[in-house]
Amino acid sequence: MQTVEVENVTKTYGSRTVVDRVSFSTASREIFGLIGPNGAGKTTCIRMIMDIIKPDAGEVRLFGQKFTGELKRQIGYLPEERGLYRKRPIVESMVYLATLKGMTAAEARKKAESWLERVNLQAHRHKKIEELSHGMAQIIQFLVTILHEPRVIILDEPFNGLDPVNVRMVKDIILELKEEGRTIMLSTHRMNEVEELCDRIFMINRGQQVLYGDLDEIKSRFRKNSVLLECQGDPGEIVGVRIRRLNSTTLELSLDGDITPQQLLETLVARRIVINRFEVATPSLNDIFIQIAGGRK
Repeated sequence: MQTVEVENVTKTYGSRTVVDRVSFSTASREIFGLIGPNGAGKTTCIRMIMDIIKPDAGEVRLFGQKFTGELKRQIGYLPEERGLYRKRPIVESMVYLATLKGMTAAEARKKAESWLERVNLQAHRHKKIEELSHGMAQIIQFLVTILHEPRVIILDEPFNGLDPVNVRMVKDIILELKEEGRTIMLSTHRMNEVEELCDRIFMINRGQQVLYGDLDEIKSRFRKNSVLLECQGDPGEIVGVRIRRLNSTTLELSLDGDITPQQLLETLVARRIVINRFEVATPSLNDIFIQIAGGRK
């Protein structure tokens, strides 16, 4: 089932087109990655999905319907610019914000206490937000986002400020929410997190779509651009090739498109490099991101 549908959406500020005829959709039981470099148009897309701003053209639908206030309660949104009531106790803030989304106070309190216990913060429930560390406040903001059990959850840089233990905990919760049938839209610059969690991705650059689809299919599409090499001797500088050492014996060679794996192999043989392993490999999403974002000026 499609949950969010963005159809030919455009947003312009003055003479600058921030989002240009963008279309994508999300489904239930899916983690959907919305990625792109700074200033690419990601936040503008999210704000149009949230009905914070209106598109100049195109349409956003939620569960097949045009946006309404009632439907907005079905969305949980964690913005990159965090905002909680800093002077109020944690549990009171959680309960109040959940009631704004339609929960009863009693139900919200019960679920807030349960979540705080789950993330080992129950002992801090009566502290004010301003008394918490940055990481603890980030966890509370995440819990506020999911407390009212939204069907669509939009997370903008959810791992910022978290230590590795809490990153793992938040990832586990995200995966559980997916299994419950929720849609999770994840916007982040951390490509390793996208690669680990997301089923599909949409990459926007300079307001336009540059990648969209199943993550495995996209990585397979770029497979010819990466080679794993184990050799004796230094291959030296090769035009069109970026070399990165993975360990003491293995090099990863990223090709920019002007040289093929076959041409690379011929170059190495011509240089009399003894090759123990030459494998056309699937590149990381981070390498794909750098290649696309860095190549579009």
